Amino acid sequence: MELKPIAHMRSDFSEKFGIPRQSGLVQELKSSIIFEKEYAIAEAFRGLEEYSHIWIIWGFSKNEGKPWSPTVRPPRLGGNTRRGVFATRSPFRPNGLGLSCVKMDHIEFTSDNGPVLHVSGADLLDGTPIYDIKPYLRITDCHPDAVCGFSAKTASYSLQVEFPEKLAGIFPEEQQKALLGVLAQDPRPSYQHDPKRVYVMGFAGYDVSFRVDGDTLTVCDIIKV
Repeated sequence: MELKPIAHMRSDFSEKFGIPRQSGLVQELKSSIIFEKEYAIAEAFRGLEEYSHIWIIWGFSKNEGKPWSPTVRPPRLGGNTRRGVFATRSPFRPNGLGLSCVKMDHIEFTSDNGPVLHVSGADLLDGTPIYDIKPYLRITDCHPDAVCGFSAKTASYSLQVEFPEKLAGIFPEEQQKALLGVLAQDPRPSYQHDPKRVYVMGFAGYDVSFRVDGDTLTVCDIIKV
């Protein structure tokens, strides 16, 4: 089987550092899906507006050409504990495919790019190739009693974010809420705990620098790239 992208993601993330580790963790994040001309046909989307959520099948484009690994070190386990790759959502997979469930805000049929899907809560890098989309079905795709392994132990982890007032006007209100949600998820590798270290994360055309001391993340500066 030969896979070719049907669309690409447009998001506020130009690099992997800072992207939420799963879809749906930061619902304030807004993204759009731009389809290739061959697939940007209104008829192909007939009825999709009846659904609130969709599945996105996409590719780990930054890992192309890299070997897969039978075991990986999940970041939320501190970066030292190994798990089998098929027990994780690591990008170092045999076929490098990702799966994300996102909320569909609306379909823009009047765009010059053809139908554009506007979504919330995506965990994809800007430019990520998308190979397929499918509607999310609550009656079959939702399992409230599912057992989630080691992921359940870190599900409630978050940081308190201190955001200086002098930086508050840089982003529109909704985009600032998205940034705060991303920072609260703690973008750092879990094995790094130096309170003096300054980290820099790219977001919406800016470099956001911050420090983390204990359970508090402090934004230091935001600079236009």
